[in-house]
Amino acid sequence: MRQVVTISASYGAGGAFVGPAVAERLGVPFLDRAIPVAVANDLRIPLEDALSRDEQVQGWLTRVLSAAAPASADWMIGVTPPPGALLPDAHVNACTERVIRAGIREHGGVILGRAAAIVLRDHANALHVRLDGDPDRRVHQAMTLLGVGEREARDAMDRNDNARTAYVRHFYRTDPARPEHYHLVLDSTRIPLEDCTEIIVKAAEARSRVHAEPA
Repeated sequence: MRQVVTISASYGAGGAFVGPAVAERLGVPFLDRAIPVAVANDLRIPLEDALSRDEQVQGWLTRVLSAAAPASADWMIGVTPPPGALLPDAHVNACTERVIRAGIREHGGVILGRAAAIVLRDHANALHVRLDGDPDRRVHQAMTLLGVGEREARDAMDRNDNARTAYVRHFYRTDPARPEHYHLVLDSTRIPLEDCTEIIVKAAEARSRVHAEPA
């Protein structure tokens, strides 16, 4: 049985490093970048538009807030909007859910973000993981991992955390940090990322064994 792991990670918690490492160790795809590509193909919209609707994009919160504003005067006087621009976010999100489910069906996979723990909450053997940590420690870990300064890391943390929380609250009416969504919550600022990877791999393998055993 192929393993399925969802990873929700706050900014600076190392999700972009742990996710691919877990996928490699388990021998399953890391589906991160494939998701918006598949959404764009399914909806026949430009990849740039699919990317702009993606939970991983820092600017998603701005898009949610601006969605309530009146349409621009240019559009109202007959200028054709960009392809896909008028497609509702809920429609793109529903397609994202379909892509997530289809993506793991045959080979399993590791999915970073996109509320995958909620989308796949009823999946029989999926392991749902949250990586988090104290904000100051996350800032300093981001500085080390990404090679950025403290101000840039702190600003990016605020933007990313707010955008991703807004995404989950908007579509699923919950907080992505709530522990009941996960089987495993790790402070990846205090546990080295390599050890977090090892813990997740062992937990995924154990969960698959339990579900593979005959009743």
